[in-house]
Amino acid sequence: METTRQQKIARLIQKELGDIFQKQTQATRGVLVSVSAVRISPDLSIAKGYLSIFPSERADEILGNINANARQIRYDLGKRVRFQLRIIPELKFFKDDSLDYLEHIDELLKGTEPQAAPTEGHEA
Repeated sequence: METTRQQKIARLIQKELGDIFQKQTQATRGVLVSVSAVRISPDLSIAKGYLSIFPSERADEILGNINANARQIRYDLGKRVRFQLRIIPELKFFKDDSLDYLEHIDELLKGTEPQAAPTEGHEA
């Protein structure tokens, strides 16, 4: 169970990381990175960021790039929140594939609808 302080810090980090990624991806057209959630450890030392990346075909490549530059992103985050946080947490990024999962479920449901419909003229 997250404490109120953890939730506030997670929201702050989520907002600032979103701004950082928005500025970085403006240079690369056709790529969109959004921070869907941030979870922070109870001791506030580790923040896990869950990223939605579009296009999803390049998600692994982009996520690898982001994780390789996590120290620079942490530095940029530290400059932004230096007056609100005493210690800037270590950043770890993960792919948020919940939208892909929802699309997959939706496709499965659409694919099974016609099969589930009863046929006319066939009595049980």
